[in-house]
Amino acid sequence: MSIAVIKPQEVAELSKKGQKIDLIDVRTPVEFREVHVDFARNFPLDQLDPAALMQTRNGSTDEPLYFICRSGSRGQQACEKFLKAGFSNVVNIEGGTLACVEDGLPVVRGKKAMSLERQVRTAAGFIVLAGAVAAMVTGNIYLAGIPAFVGAGLMFAGITDSCAMGMLISKMPWNQINDDGGCCTVK
Repeated sequence: MSIAVIKPQEVAELSKKGQKIDLIDVRTPVEFREVHVDFARNFPLDQLDPAALMQTRNGSTDEPLYFICRSGSRGQQACEKFLKAGFSNVVNIEGGTLACVEDGLPVVRGKKAMSLERQVRTAAGFIVLAGAVAAMVTGNIYLAGIPAFVGAGLMFAGITDSCAMGMLISKMPWNQINDDGGCCTVK
């Protein structure tokens, strides 16, 4: 079954016509706090439970459920998760929040944060550099396995569009938000 996709401008038109749009943002709480479509609700992808979320809709499984992330990839993963759980009326927002901002949809802006993608690139680069330097300085050929392992992980992430390092980093304390809207408190 293919996943329905909608452009941000189409979402804006539906909203202007008064149609209720149940929009789920599957990014981390810190990413959501930075910028999100004004009528979106935040349910991070790694914590997304299709049955539990559908219960919050008061039995309204007939209405479409829209998903959004930063650029569209995690939104598609959320749609796939719901399809596997037997909920078929799911729609991914093409281009994600970046496209919504670019197209001028109403957004809420909060505290600026480093994107998860940038955190992954920084961590991967640091680990590769540290492993390569350690191998060269010590002459221990086995330490070259560290950058090779990270490189293989990045290649796997690119092929599968799933990033284990990103999922791990998203659980770090600096990517959590406490109840008063501040960061750095693990829930």
